[in-house]
Amino acid sequence: MRGRALAVLLLSLAAVSRLSAAAPACSAPEYRQFDFWLGDWDVFDAGAAKPSMRIRVEKILDGCALRKSYRDDSGKTGESDNIWDASRKVWHQTWVTNRGQLLVLEGTLENGVMTLRATETTPAGPVLWRGVWMPRGGEVRETAETSSDGGKTTWKPKFDILFHKHKN
Repeated sequence: MRGRALAVLLLSLAAVSRLSAAAPACSAPEYRQFDFWLGDWDVFDAGAAKPSMRIRVEKILDGCALRKSYRDDSGKTGESDNIWDASRKVWHQTWVTNRGQLLVLEGTLENGVMTLRATETTPAGPVLWRGVWMPRGGEVRETAETSSDGGKTTWKPKFDILFHKHKN
């Protein structure tokens, strides 16, 4: 009986292995929705003539996720990991900095625009964030707004930045 159970288990594992080989991980088109952000970028505050930071966005984990790394002229650094959460059908981003900041955002791509939202816990109370990434030809515009009143009346611009491909 034990030998038969082992044989059934081995056959089941072989079948799962064949299924896994037939459908590579992260092959659904949703995993490519944020690919417009991939690259080595010089980032400009809107209207500025000089870049304020350099950002690299690359595929990681066999193409299942994206990682953004940045450094600005003042030594501030940060990273975010971004992944399509297929089980919930949302994009997820975890953003951290060398200043101890953490922001967990989630959202979707609609009409070619990626919109992610978060609630930041602060000593003064919760702050809502809304970040938007818009591809523009070979460039990307990212804007963020925050609200301290639950989004009822006031959304304040947090930043407006433009990503230009880095020139070597």
